Amino acid sequence: MSISVNTMRAIDHWVGVPLCAVASPIVTLIDGIKNIFSGGPDTPRKLLFIELSEMGSAILVDPAMRNAQARGAELFFLIFKSNRASLTLLNTVKPENIFTIDSSSLGGLIKDTLKFLLVARKHHIDTVIDLELFSRFTALLTGLCGARRRVGYHIFHGEGLWRGFMLTRKVHYNPHIHITKNFLSLIHAAFAKEIEVPFSKIHIADSEVRLEQAVIDPTALNKVRERIEKLAAEAGIEFKQGQQRLILVNPNASDLLPQRRWAQQRFSELIQGLNQRYPNDLILITGSPAEFEYVEKVRAVANVKNALNFAGQVSFAELPPLYTLSDVMVTNDSGPGHFSAVTQLRTVVLFGPETPALYGSVGKSISITANLACSPCVSAANHRKTPCHDNVCMQAITVPQVLEKMVHQLNEADQERAR
Repeated sequence: MSISVNTMRAIDHWVGVPLCAVASPIVTLIDGIKNIFSGGPDTPRKLLFIELSEMGSAILVDPAMRNAQARGAELFFLIFKSNRASLTLLNTVKPENIFTIDSSSLGGLIKDTLKFLLVARKHHIDTVIDLELFSRFTALLTGLCGARRRVGYHIFHGEGLWRGFMLTRKVHYNPHIHITKNFLSLIHAAFAKEIEVPFSKIHIADSEVRLEQAVIDPTALNKVRERIEKLAAEAGIEFKQGQQRLILVNPNASDLLPQRRWAQQRFSELIQGLNQRYPNDLILITGSPAEFEYVEKVRAVANVKNALNFAGQVSFAELPPLYTLSDVMVTNDSGPGHFSAVTQLRTVVLFGPETPALYGSVGKSISITANLACSPCVSAANHRKTPCHDNVCMQAITVPQVLEKMVHQLNEADQERAR
């Protein structure tokens, strides 16, 4: 049985705080000894990124990783084993340079953590960038892995989540710029010749946030196309790719923040609205294999012949081919909104507890948010944990609103196809 999100947060607090307090003076002492007796590289040569829990962040950090790569650094990455697949969409980091921690059990977590601390030293990692927003667990991994240059977010005079003194280069997390730019500020800090307090005193242009596109394997593309046509035929639907639109509806969101979910009933009503407007087009309701029943409820209530339960029908590696074949996708604020950005797929993403100003997709995306006074209610300062049990911010988003934006995106897609 896997460790729940709340258990992970509790461990991070009740175990993380005392461990950070104990480890901080030890790490500081070791740093002092190293500075006396040995020199380090002038610039990062072997650079490790740590981002454990958010699959979407593996896409959002890609511009920063390529920036570091262009400066001559060899890239490494540490991520939870269950999220490893997200790094395969763009393959910026070599597979052999990806380290994983199994978070499915406490024993596996401890075992893989100790293993990582040894492996990092074996690879002579000289620089670590902690991408997590004030996680004490990743702070400890950063401080104890043996790297001399350690970069991450620091609270300074704020009252956020204290995590000791593990960093040698402390970066101010800016809650008013997109997370991709915050990640790029970490790269500046890692390569800076002079220490800044705080990092990073630079302007990051919008052009630096450009995301690479996935390389689509024609064989995988044909396999996904055949699977869609076969599923449609089994349901008595005649579907020909290119002659009819393919519309994706992704109704679920991860358990990390369930308040991000738009109601199942709303998705069902949206599917009915889409079918009324586009009766000849195919609607695929997507999700992971574990989300099959959730998706099936949405499909059953919609009761639309041209809407099929597609949960679990493609592997993670087949998502880019699926997105390439599709015309538009609507999704809660979750991984697919970011994964699709590595293709030309147009999306509509629904936001509530988070804000698109910080976490909006960097693809061809339109964000919808109710802009309530209480929203966003999760942040780096509260461990992304909200007291809310009534997500009015999502309930305030109406079916006609979403349908209107989807029609707009489909019209744009049609115009592009006609050129």
